[in-house]
Amino acid sequence: MNEDQLKITIKSEAELELVVDSLLRFAKGRKKIALVGDLGAGKTAFVKAFCRSLKVADNVSSPTFALVNEYVFFSENGDESLIHHLDLYRLKSLDEALGIGIEDYLYDESYCFIEWPEIIMELLPDDIVFMKIETQADESRQIIFCDNDL
Repeated sequence: MNEDQLKITIKSEAELELVVDSLLRFAKGRKKIALVGDLGAGKTAFVKAFCRSLKVADNVSSPTFALVNEYVFFSENGDESLIHHLDLYRLKSLDEALGIGIEDYLYDESYCFIEWPEIIMELLPDDIVFMKIETQADESRQIIFCDNDL
């Protein structure tokens, strides 16, 4: 395994809290996360777990139809901060992504989780963390964090 890669296997959704801690350690302060995985792999479930860990009060759901959901949390110093959750599954082109202001989400100071990032690969910041979720035959999930495209 590369030093710029981390693999974790979980057997239940309850273990996603541990994955959040692993992501934060792996990311080392980076806040842009590209989520890669098949439908139903657990991308939105992970974002929910992440939001729970930061005590987001809002109902966290898939932004499939809205394209972008925004959640508020309070940082350790009490400042109001944001999490952007993007689902680009329905976009057909890079121009559509640009039309929703994708670059604003990719280059601000907020956390940003991007489901289905393939359509905007050329726009992703250099310091993005890729997180791939693979469903295994026994329904467990292998999660891979890496610093470059999976």
